[in-house]
Amino acid sequence: MTKSVAGELAGQELPVERGCPFAPPAEYERLRERAPISKVHLTGGTEVWWVSGHEESRAVLADRRFSSDRRKDGFPILNVDATTLRQVRSQPPLMIGMDGAEHAATRRPVISEFTAKRLAALRPRIQDIVDHFIDDLLATEQRPVDLVRTLSLPVPSLVISELLGAPYTDHDFFQGRTAVAVRRTSSPQDRQRAFAELRAYIDDLITRKESEPGDDLVSRQIAWQRQNGTLDHAGLVSLAFLLLTAGHETTANMISLGVIGLLSHPEQLALITADPSRTPMAVEELLRYFTITDTVAARVATEDVQIGGARITAGEGVIVSSLSANWDPAVFDNPAELDVERGARHHLAFGFGPHQCLGQHLARMELQIVFDTLFRRIPALRLAVPVEEVPFKPDAVVYGVEELPVTW
Repeated sequence: MTKSVAGELAGQELPVERGCPFAPPAEYERLRERAPISKVHLTGGTEVWWVSGHEESRAVLADRRFSSDRRKDGFPILNVDATTLRQVRSQPPLMIGMDGAEHAATRRPVISEFTAKRLAALRPRIQDIVDHFIDDLLATEQRPVDLVRTLSLPVPSLVISELLGAPYTDHDFFQGRTAVAVRRTSSPQDRQRAFAELRAYIDDLITRKESEPGDDLVSRQIAWQRQNGTLDHAGLVSLAFLLLTAGHETTANMISLGVIGLLSHPEQLALITADPSRTPMAVEELLRYFTITDTVAARVATEDVQIGGARITAGEGVIVSSLSANWDPAVFDNPAELDVERGARHHLAFGFGPHQCLGQHLARMELQIVFDTLFRRIPALRLAVPVEEVPFKPDAVVYGVEELPVTW
């Protein structure tokens, strides 16, 4: 029989901010050890099932009896007021909020944009983008330099802008709105405004692409829908909204955190600079180690489910803590150790099951190119402040840093 948190963690609300930038909260470890599926209270009082074991997390994410539809009663949504919740449920769902045939039908036409062949064709352009921003970095006389502003954000922002056919000159707009939308400390009103402004921007972009198509993902989706007689403007807005917001914020934070992780573990950095063939494994380990989207894998049970010793009743909410799962010692030996040779491809940083991240291979490629190029071209790169003084974002839905002062 599964345990609750009535004992050692009585009164504890989840999620908990990371006290150490390089480790999950201690409460997560205690929960996983005592009951990998536990009834807990979210901040605000909602009771949900919290899944913290790796095996149990994969089981939930692969089980189609758990719905991703945010419009369903019981679906756990963190830090929203009643007005925002009504707004979320009244809008066309994003692909990550669809189930079954609806999800498959929406995802299928986009998969071709992220095949190995198309991504291989993108690699030279991404390399050019990375080199361009590192050229600018080397040309500046200022020290220290904020790597977030000069590299981490610009690279994925320009990549996703070109992929979608959005003007890169608008990057300040969508970066700013996304930053507000993913901060837990943003007021419900500010988040609602940010989402509305982003949707309006994407709506205008889709409208322009419908009359003036280009060589980009959005235009190809419009052409595909017209060919099949299924033109869905609102659906395209939701798709482009998801790709734009998720496509730069997550990768940008992983670039910064990856740099911090490698600079803080010089023996690990030395392994990939001596042999860049190790970089793909290093990227997997960094993704596991930081797990920047800890609680986004939320579900609601559509029927009674017995899983991991727990009986979850239809209508009950479930949150998978991928951070806790990725530090499960039953799967990853010495999880607190950053080991670029671990080969941790079975981590859950990109999710698992039918909703596994569509753009994961693009993100991997961007990270590999950035790390290889940055440390090759600036081998003397180092943090300009102690790690303890780096402004991390423990209150954000997407973990990362506000700025990253570096020098060389």
